[in-house]
Amino acid sequence: MKIETKTARFTNPLYLESGRILEPYEIIYETYGQLNEDKSNVIVICHALSGSHHAAGRYADEAKAGWWDKFIGDGKAIDTTKYFVICTNNIGSCFGSTNPMSPNYPSSEPYRFKFPVLTISDIVKAQRILFDSLGIHHVRAVIGGSMGGMQALCYSIEHPRFADIVIPMATTAYTRPWAIAINKIAMEAIRHDPAFKNGHYKKNDLIANGLPGLAIGRMAGLIAYLSPNLFNKKFGRNYSHTDGLYELFGRFEVERYLEYNSYSFPKFFDPLSYLYICKTMNIFDVARNKDKLEDSFSKIKCKLHLISFSDDMLFFPEEMEEIYEIMCKIGKEEQVTYKMIESESGHDSFLVEVEKFEDYVRDILEDKI
Repeated sequence: MKIETKTARFTNPLYLESGRILEPYEIIYETYGQLNEDKSNVIVICHALSGSHHAAGRYADEAKAGWWDKFIGDGKAIDTTKYFVICTNNIGSCFGSTNPMSPNYPSSEPYRFKFPVLTISDIVKAQRILFDSLGIHHVRAVIGGSMGGMQALCYSIEHPRFADIVIPMATTAYTRPWAIAINKIAMEAIRHDPAFKNGHYKKNDLIANGLPGLAIGRMAGLIAYLSPNLFNKKFGRNYSHTDGLYELFGRFEVERYLEYNSYSFPKFFDPLSYLYICKTMNIFDVARNKDKLEDSFSKIKCKLHLISFSDDMLFFPEEMEEIYEIMCKIGKEEQVTYKMIESESGHDSFLVEVEKFEDYVRDILEDKI
């Protein structure tokens, strides 16, 4: 599989939904496969909160492949011998696109809290500008899970003729109080951590010492991303064999898991980006400027294929069912399908249980569904 990573810089202002302007800005993106002559084989991949443009494949010095490597590649569901796949790093994220720690032009100082609050619409608008610069004005499909699914829905509503097919997974039409509450834990833990220094930390300090507030917030996220059944199956009541049962801070295996996967997180993910991305997700609502959801979904022209996961504890299956029901209610039942995957890995099932839906997606892309 051919992989290329590039960065595009834009000097024209990006007018944001908030009324603010981002200028200039950069987007780093990765492509897989080969673009055909008439540019009709493009698939756009949208990433989730902590994802990046590196969705698949592995560079020579990498220990770990891209986050959706099970799904994207030669002969896989998103077959890079057929399709030209593009994944951008969202603006606001910390993996190469313009974000709160980028220089606030013309100063060399980072934006920090001067960075604008972004919406999903802003992120998608920036992506469309990138694709237009590449001469790509229409694509075969847009696919994404979680926050990536929010972007996919945004494409279907606000850019209704851009894609033939849109496949949102494990997402919602508007962020409910439960998910906002989970994000609130992370945001408060970060803000009140002395090491955060009210946003004036140094990157190298975090790499060396971490940020307990972000780690604790990540723990809250991990609990919501997985499911009670998975925790029971994976850990049970097993106790760390190195810790004494009657030691106050002795740990169950589930506690060790949370520590291991959370305290390393601040060493590679920026806390300001985390705050801004949580805010972006919290304010997501496809009907924010409308009286009803029906008004937004009535704009859809593409085929919309909704995929939920049975034990998703962040964006529950009924949230996807609601979208399907509204589409049918407004007479678009021939443009929409809905499938719930019987899953065992919670919200993260769209990342780790690919084998349960890969054939289904392959059939969608081949117009068999």
